[in-house]
Amino acid sequence: MTAVIFDCDGTLVDSEPLAFTAWERALAPYGYAITEADGEACVGLPYPRVHAYFAERAELPASEPFWEIFSAELFALIDTELLPFDDAVQAARTLRERGVPVAVASSSPRERLHRTLGRAGLLEAFDVTVAGDEVAHGKPAPDMFLLAAERLGVEPRSCVVIEDSPPGVQAGVAAGMVTLAVCRVPGTEASLAAADRVIDTVSADAILAAA
Repeated sequence: MTAVIFDCDGTLVDSEPLAFTAWERALAPYGYAITEADGEACVGLPYPRVHAYFAERAELPASEPFWEIFSAELFALIDTELLPFDDAVQAARTLRERGVPVAVASSSPRERLHRTLGRAGLLEAFDVTVAGDEVAHGKPAPDMFLLAAERLGVEPRSCVVIEDSPPGVQAGVAAGMVTLAVCRVPGTEASLAAADRVIDTVSADAILAAA
């Protein structure tokens, strides 16, 4: 049986710009001005790795206390400005209606993932969810996709991954899963070239055709 595992941020919801703004606001009091290059370097990575990236560039509190600062900024934006990507959301719902097991595997900590799915009305849309703080190694390691397959009760080779970032694509490929990359930013297709296929719109039919 085919199962489908979706990334969340940038795939199901348009949250990457909100995360950029939250990092911008959280880092400003520490004298660091985030750049577009910083955002590109951190997209798709789990919070501890992003914190470590910026801690090399500014004198920051440790990861755990800084999470309180960053998440306050981020959650305020999620609660007021988060928008879903209708194509991916509809694809997930269509797949589930057809009896295909669906999961989310996100680099976000459980607190952020729950907040995001709740705001987007997706808390009940998936059979399984996996958060970044539930595995030893985040993307680009395959851990969270392998855990999602385990929780779904399926073999990794029967899964299709839907991703939007280079680390996510690397993780899907490393897990031995068919990996589709949705290109949300025109002109960045080359960065997703490791995927089995790069698409510009997510649909249930496209996913099942790749399985």
